[in-house]
Amino acid sequence: MAVGLLGRHGHGHGHSKSPSQNTPSPAEDIDDIDEVDGEGQNIILSLIGQLRAGADLSRITLPTFILERKSMLERITNQLQHPYILNEAHATKDPVDRFVQVVKWYLSGWHIAPKAVKKPLNPVLGEHFTCYWDNDDNTRSYYIAEQTSHHPPKSSYFYIWPEHHIRIDGTLVPKSRFLGNSAASIMEGVGFLKFLDIKSPNGEAEEYEITQPNMYARGVLIGTLKFELGDFAVIKCKDNDLICNIEFKTKGFISGTYNAIHGEIKKISTGKVLYEITGKWNEVLEIKNLSTGHKSVFFDAATAKKSPPKVRPIAEQGPLESRRLWEKVTNALGARDHTVATDEKFFIEDRQRAEARKREEDGVEFHPKLFKHVDNSPLEYVIYKDIDPLDVKKQTEQVFSIAPILPGQQFHEHFSIPAFKKNPHDTVAATATSTASAPAPGATPTPSGGLNDVSGLKSALPKTSSGTSAASVSGESDDEFVDAES
Repeated sequence: MAVGLLGRHGHGHGHSKSPSQNTPSPAEDIDDIDEVDGEGQNIILSLIGQLRAGADLSRITLPTFILERKSMLERITNQLQHPYILNEAHATKDPVDRFVQVVKWYLSGWHIAPKAVKKPLNPVLGEHFTCYWDNDDNTRSYYIAEQTSHHPPKSSYFYIWPEHHIRIDGTLVPKSRFLGNSAASIMEGVGFLKFLDIKSPNGEAEEYEITQPNMYARGVLIGTLKFELGDFAVIKCKDNDLICNIEFKTKGFISGTYNAIHGEIKKISTGKVLYEITGKWNEVLEIKNLSTGHKSVFFDAATAKKSPPKVRPIAEQGPLESRRLWEKVTNALGARDHTVATDEKFFIEDRQRAEARKREEDGVEFHPKLFKHVDNSPLEYVIYKDIDPLDVKKQTEQVFSIAPILPGQQFHEHFSIPAFKKNPHDTVAATATSTASAPAPGATPTPSGGLNDVSGLKSALPKTSSGTSAASVSGESDDEFVDAES
């Protein structure tokens, strides 16, 4: 559920803006950077001395023109921008049909990308990002992510839609490599989608394990830059004995086409293929029922309704929240001022190096604030708060006690405590009191509506059909940095 090097085919030419004009609004779509021009290609050619086949791109200084105006922590939300498909999957009663809908949802996120080949900003250690969706059925869903490791880079994320009992936990581990005339992002890591109210035979929530294809930027040194998804992704539901193997086909030198896939949904136990999926992930996908021979449109990127997430204003964000942390870089990228973008990027990198040296000198180990380490799990890190599996009100309260998500919410006084030290009851209860939670160091306080302000949070909650609040609010609370783009 994420991306490394990204882009759509086609050429777009936007308008230069001043940095002040490019601060993203809460729901602004910032996938708007132009294709690389000839000047950009010359910059790439200047990197030849740094590159060798198989080189680790974390040791390479990348030109800012190739950077996207989003951190990887935010870019992961691409997969979540068709919530209605996910809800349709949850509402489907038949296990096989439900699995088919999950596959459709998974494939729906890949067409959302910049117009050009772009690489998301690589999050710094401890960087975090939160956002939410106002869904069509008057409910809200929430997303929290944190960079839990720098070497290797690991992005941990959590998504929940309380009213529909949908939860996703994941860890993304991208590894960048230079392959001659191509740059690759090898997408390791895994995601787990759960339908909390649908029970498997063992009594646990129905679970889907999801992996990612790899990503390639072709023509890095010679030719035209092109983006490709390649290799395989797998969606597996052991509970229902179903698996989908999806091959993301790369174009050959002579034959083939861009963006094609071939997928098969089959029974794990017998290997019997039930459905075949073909087409282009950025255009139209078709599905064929092999038992009936019926073929139909599975997903059409041109007509799909996209729902970008909403984000709190930058003025309310802490210093390590993605949009505030990278604001000067992204503003400069939007204005096509690559000199300023490079300077601001280097400033962030130098600060991270200094903090890493200080930790080493003091013998201090970094620990994430929002995710805790777990043993014997491919995720390695999960959201630190235990989330009630079914109670919608409790789920919402517990999510709000982790970090600010909605406008007006503030950092509670326990936010800076490492996640592994936090007790579920350590966070401050949200009561109607005049004492506000202390903001995180460097955070900009808001005039009202903090996490301890019940009225402020209730007013921000979605309304039920009767007009009452959908939930009341009460709380409980690297090593060496090389390149922010590695």
